[in-house]
Amino acid sequence: MEALRLEWDGGVPKLWTAGAMERQGLVTTVSSRARTAVVVGWVGSVRERVAGARGLLEGWDRPQAAPRLPTGDYAAVLVCRDRILLMRDEHARIPLFFRESGGRVTAVSTSASHLGGGSGLERRYFCRYLTGNMAQPHSELTPFAGVHRILGGEVVELSTTGQLRGRMPRHVRQAHEPSVQAADEPDLGGAAKDLRLALENAVGRRMGRMTACHVSGGTDSTSVALLAARLLAAGQGPPGGLVLLAGRFERGELAAEQPYMDEAMAEIRRYAPAARPMIVDVDDVSDFDDFPHHAGDPDEPHAHAFRAPFWSRLHAAAAQLGCDSLLTGCGADPIADANPLHLHRLARTGQLRQMTRQARDWAAGSERGLWEVVSAHVVQPALPLAAERVTAFVRRRGTVLDGLGNFTRPRWLRSGFARAHGYREASIAESRFVFGRKPEQSLYEAANYIAAPDPLSWRRAPQDGFFLSHPFLDPEVIATMRRLPAETAFHPGRPKAVLREAMADLLPSRIGGRVVKVPFNQLYARGLRTHGDELIDLCRSAKHPLTAEMFDVETLCRAVREAQFGIGSSYSWDRLNSSLALVVWLERLDQRSRARRAAMPVIAGT
Repeated sequence: MEALRLEWDGGVPKLWTAGAMERQGLVTTVSSRARTAVVVGWVGSVRERVAGARGLLEGWDRPQAAPRLPTGDYAAVLVCRDRILLMRDEHARIPLFFRESGGRVTAVSTSASHLGGGSGLERRYFCRYLTGNMAQPHSELTPFAGVHRILGGEVVELSTTGQLRGRMPRHVRQAHEPSVQAADEPDLGGAAKDLRLALENAVGRRMGRMTACHVSGGTDSTSVALLAARLLAAGQGPPGGLVLLAGRFERGELAAEQPYMDEAMAEIRRYAPAARPMIVDVDDVSDFDDFPHHAGDPDEPHAHAFRAPFWSRLHAAAAQLGCDSLLTGCGADPIADANPLHLHRLARTGQLRQMTRQARDWAAGSERGLWEVVSAHVVQPALPLAAERVTAFVRRRGTVLDGLGNFTRPRWLRSGFARAHGYREASIAESRFVFGRKPEQSLYEAANYIAAPDPLSWRRAPQDGFFLSHPFLDPEVIATMRRLPAETAFHPGRPKAVLREAMADLLPSRIGGRVVKVPFNQLYARGLRTHGDELIDLCRSAKHPLTAEMFDVETLCRAVREAQFGIGSSYSWDRLNSSLALVVWLERLDQRSRARRAAMPVIAGT
């Protein structure tokens, strides 16, 4: 999807935006003198998009200026008097790419396919993509040769004629992890107070004129919706309407969530009586519904395309009511819960007795064995590739999926292709990103890329009029949780203890006390039962030459059959889903229309 495009005509920059998205407020343009900024998304707050874009332009207009990137979900192009700047916020929800040749950038766009039309495919990208579902957003590679991704928190500087001057690396927030217990470290009550304030600020920044909140009946989404309702009731948030959006299942295991959802709705409306419940019947929705459309249309392969039917149904309901912002509870599990990779820090610093004691507490609180906890949070982060190989060797008994983890080469990916195009190097890079030298810090970076189905939100934005927004992934919320010592955040048997304490005065006791939610396995199993034969036919009928070059198709089809019978784990199913999405994406590559949306010129030169 192309929201903006920058090109050069005779060495003069010309900038266009998608007119429809500008009218919807999804794209904001500001100008002053010989300066122009185009922001896709929002800077500062959803309600003050123009002010945020103007502040971004003024902050970076001065020669050599390099201020810290502000909070928001945005990609931006700034055309200044002496330079051009391309940038994305740290969380990188909004894509931005540039085409480069010989040190000169020839075009910039939010669409990689529009820049890469007619160019060859970059096979290293597909190895990177297939290492895991976090691979795409933090890799410079794109599917198209010569087209590069601007990374989250990165600023690319060009001359006014497009010469590449430099790429300022992404800013990595520093974690505060004192090695000894300090007297002034917050207790649970103080930590809860800090988190409550940070989360209120994050919700307030994301509220628009008509805000929808996803309400599932869990602690996370209910907390976000309650804070939005309180802000509106107290007049502290932006004036506007509130929609409570939920999917209702009347059959199957997910029907057990309905009483919690009803109670959450009632409590939220107690604070905001005018809030409008929008309950969407989703009993007929399955994973993999209309899979060729959801997997084949995006700009890049979409690893979570299998789950798109459920989210699309909810998005459409919010769009019909004119919502310009949709808030979710995504991200709370890794961000607001205690950080189990703290055990790795204790082990590598020689605090083995303390590590063992806390691991026992963790095992008791999560109803797991001690070795299972130590293996997952100490051994695997230390030797991720070796641990996966051992697990695959021990568990594989003639099946394709058993033992397949995050990084190991799936058996359907041809070994020759993997060797030729850097799969091992890609898996090493991915494991270092997920765990890093200090896994307890890397957890927060990695969580950003698995928390929500943002590629779907991006693709649907023109028809919906909004992007998904995630308060738990706000930099202020993450910074608040990162600086807490593990002992403060972890309470055995009480996950997300700080969040529960922070919301204790608002959450209904039934929701505040629940520790288990029904997973969406039902949708996945139903989808494979319903569409398994179609998925196998898609693979066997695939005509794009790269499919046969990459995959042993019959082994991939066997993996689909195994998943239908429940063989494997969530890790192996993720690998399967990514591969199926790639097959469909390649099939639609030549069919996908490259016709550009109606665009309007912003500047015809400087």
